[in-house]
Amino acid sequence: MKIKISTAVNADLKTVIGGFNSELFLQLNPPFPKVALERFDGCKKGDVVKMKLNFILWKDEWRSDIIHHEVSPEHFLFIDEGTMLPFPFSQWKHQHLIEQTGDKTIITDDIEYFAKNHILTFLLYPLLYLQFLYRRPIYKKIFH
Repeated sequence: MKIKISTAVNADLKTVIGGFNSELFLQLNPPFPKVALERFDGCKKGDVVKMKLNFILWKDEWRSDIIHHEVSPEHFLFIDEGTMLPFPFSQWKHQHLIEQTGDKTIITDDIEYFAKNHILTFLLYPLLYLQFLYRRPIYKKIFH
């Protein structure tokens, strides 16, 4: 299943790229589940992001490895792939594209995910869509 959400912000490409750090990562997480960041190497190939998720009734871990990144004067792209995923996920790939377009920068979250079965995959869609929509005002506030 795929989700793609783009957000235009009033900052230049260099500023937005520089803002993709552990502090932003924590701000982008919704209130539930609670996230404890255990490791954040960065956004370049070979980097790792690892966190613990607290679902109240149980805790789980998530690890994503940055499998690709590229930089040009017009854009920055990096892709994280889930290598340790909580229930009910079986696959996760998240492409982050940051593009300069005139006086604005466009941040695009392009996610492809699958759950343990097709029903769960479809049931997760509205929750994940809202979770990534939640990021839009945060991006706009931080990169104004």
